[in-house]
Amino acid sequence: MIELEGVPELIDPVMICAFEGWNDAGDAASTAVGHLDREWKGEVFAALDAEDYYDFQVNRPTVALEGGIRKVTWPTTRLSVVRASGGDKPRDLVLVRGIEPSMRWRSFCNEILGYAHELGVEMVVVLGALLGDTPHTRPVPVSGVTSDPDLARTLDLEESRYEGPTGIVGILQEACTHAGVPAVSLWAAVPHYVSQPPNPKATLALLNRLEDLIGVRIPLGELTEDARAWQLGVDQLAAEDSEVAEYVQSLEEARDTAELPEASGEAIAREFERYLRRRDGQPGPGGHATDGGGLGDGRDAGAGGPGSYLRDSSASGSGGSTGATGSTRPRRPSARDEADAGSDTGSDTGSDAGSGSVDGPGDGGEGGRERPDEQE
Repeated sequence: MIELEGVPELIDPVMICAFEGWNDAGDAASTAVGHLDREWKGEVFAALDAEDYYDFQVNRPTVALEGGIRKVTWPTTRLSVVRASGGDKPRDLVLVRGIEPSMRWRSFCNEILGYAHELGVEMVVVLGALLGDTPHTRPVPVSGVTSDPDLARTLDLEESRYEGPTGIVGILQEACTHAGVPAVSLWAAVPHYVSQPPNPKATLALLNRLEDLIGVRIPLGELTEDARAWQLGVDQLAAEDSEVAEYVQSLEEARDTAELPEASGEAIAREFERYLRRRDGQPGPGGHATDGGGLGDGRDAGAGGPGSYLRDSSASGSGGSTGATGSTRPRRPSARDEADAGSDTGSDTGSDAGSGSVDGPGDGGEGGRERPDEQE
């Protein structure tokens, strides 16, 4: 039983999630949620029990001295709430920020969705970042994907077609699908040859896309300047290695050729409209999550309580009916509905490259990389 104390009635709440680890190349996604928490002064109201989900030999606790007293900080996932004031009217964001769990992923997702149910969350947005063959000199590609065909049409998103290994981002989105909670994943592509964190340019791209999706204006603070300084720094490092410079140029040419059809009058007009919205302080075109698309508030699926949103199919006599009791989404998704574009990143944090250096061409971290056109 989840009991929430001190959390006020929320206005059109949206849950924004990011997890450090496999699906967080350059720490871009977790940094984005951390930025929202700082800018809007989030207040933590819940934390998941670290004993339930983490292997402390993999994610070790840390010790620090505070006022001469030693304090242990355990790896966990925390939930906070902020009021986003930018837009036609304020709306609340429930921020979920933590580390990809080491075990019991189904229970982990059930617990998060239990909070979503109790708070009346209308939509869940999970942020991720992957390593890709994308040049640091071009705008960061951000893809919005969902397992819900209706949601894809309503919010102009891609319908997930990914198949393969997945991370907690994909599992959480699948749990949302079975629970009848609208869910979207936003993925930023991070250059594999400069994968070490931080990557403020990718973080900025995720926040810009999130701004349009949820219909609020996000204060960017110093992030824009940080992104500019990051790119200049990478320019200088790349210029010192002729092989890397040549490789970056080949990526630029491939990117420009692939995007040439997009340089249309319609695409330019969309970008100009976005610029005007930011200048005038208006929200993005998506409006609230319930506008026009008939997106439910996510509570019908859990009318009888949080329940078990993601069940072990092996425990089902029918061989895999994972829908929760009372779910508004009875259909069974196929394996192709797996929602996680970041599962090919091949490294826990996308940061295996040494700090302050540029990896050579083809060194995309442990286990390779994924091209942007292969993401969801």
